[in-house]
Amino acid sequence: MVNTIFWIIVGIILFDYFFEKLLDWLNYKNMSEQLPAQLENIYDKEKYRQSQQYEKVTTRFSFLTGTLSLVLILTILLLGGFGYLDRWVRGMTDNIYWQTLLFFGTLGIVFDILSLPFQLYSTFVIEERFGFNKTTYKTFVADKFKSWLLGAVIGGGLLMFVLWAWLSMGAWFWPIVFTGLGIFMIFMAMFYTHLIVPIFNKLTPLPEGELRDSLEAFGNQANFQIKDIYVIDGSKRSTRANAYFSGFGPRKRIVLYDTLLQDLSQEEIVAVLAHEIGHYKRRHVLKGMITSLIQSGLMLLLLYFSVGQPVLSLSIGAVEPSFYMGLLAFGLLFSPISFVTGIFSNIQSRKYEYEADAYTGKHGLGKFLIDALIKLSVKNLSNLTPHPAYVFFHYSHPTLLQRKQQIEAYRQAS
Repeated sequence: MVNTIFWIIVGIILFDYFFEKLLDWLNYKNMSEQLPAQLENIYDKEKYRQSQQYEKVTTRFSFLTGTLSLVLILTILLLGGFGYLDRWVRGMTDNIYWQTLLFFGTLGIVFDILSLPFQLYSTFVIEERFGFNKTTYKTFVADKFKSWLLGAVIGGGLLMFVLWAWLSMGAWFWPIVFTGLGIFMIFMAMFYTHLIVPIFNKLTPLPEGELRDSLEAFGNQANFQIKDIYVIDGSKRSTRANAYFSGFGPRKRIVLYDTLLQDLSQEEIVAVLAHEIGHYKRRHVLKGMITSLIQSGLMLLLLYFSVGQPVLSLSIGAVEPSFYMGLLAFGLLFSPISFVTGIFSNIQSRKYEYEADAYTGKHGLGKFLIDALIKLSVKNLSNLTPHPAYVFFHYSHPTLLQRKQQIEAYRQAS
């Protein structure tokens, strides 16, 4: 049985790799150097050529990194690398909590260091070549250490909580962990912009002026109280632009990237705000959280019934069964479930985007939203003709052309 599970894990890893490469290949073959007719009013020929070149470069780079990752994980599995790490942490301490932290902490840091050359190449060569990168080496290093620290504090804390529940709660493991995870998710949804974002970026209130007056006027029109509008220094790392809404009730915030303010007109920024308010009005944040909790609850239930089975730990080379080895094997063995739930999450997310677009159109801002989306897509060199299969499995948003058609249809109908 141990060998059977081992080869099932290897098969899952191989299937995931070849399936992802198939989608990448379909997307790659779908590209064309000739500007499609439906894009003539969106891209000029030179910008379109750049977007296709950018997509090709990133796809080839993804193929390289994905292939090397496959070779690395298969080498570790076939040579018993996880078993060596298991023996090392057992030799360092007899405490199961420290063993677990050492095991996953070492794995995380080693894999991140091994991928560091590719992260550097992606940021300072590819993104630099196409005019996106604004990150300095100092910022890159600072971000790396901050990420490691946050991972240790938040990830380590959650891991210790799950381990404690596993060792102490028995049959109450699932409801205890599910409740704790739900509280953590709600807390992060409410306070992420207040607590985590300032560690990496500077947030400043949008100054008084014509733009803020326009945004607040729309908020009053939509019966949505706008109190906290912040500008984030996204240009510190990239020329890409974005905006997002976070929090609930009195903790809700609108965050606009400074690059967004540079690239869009006042009316277009109001339209982007209307889209974000549409998400709030349609309760998409709440619905998305409920979906995430259901998915997490399903995985926790499977974890409860699976992680204690000795065969899981032994299948990846454990000296003897342990929680941390069982947890790692569980993640590898049940990754197809995450893949399937991810598909449904993307379908739900694309539906929500259409609904938020319709809300924007309902307030007479559909044209400005289209103009904003076009500007952002062109500046970001977005691939506007991805393969439908790639969109289905990977896109959390509809394509620009799909959104443009839906918004125009809504405008004609109303």
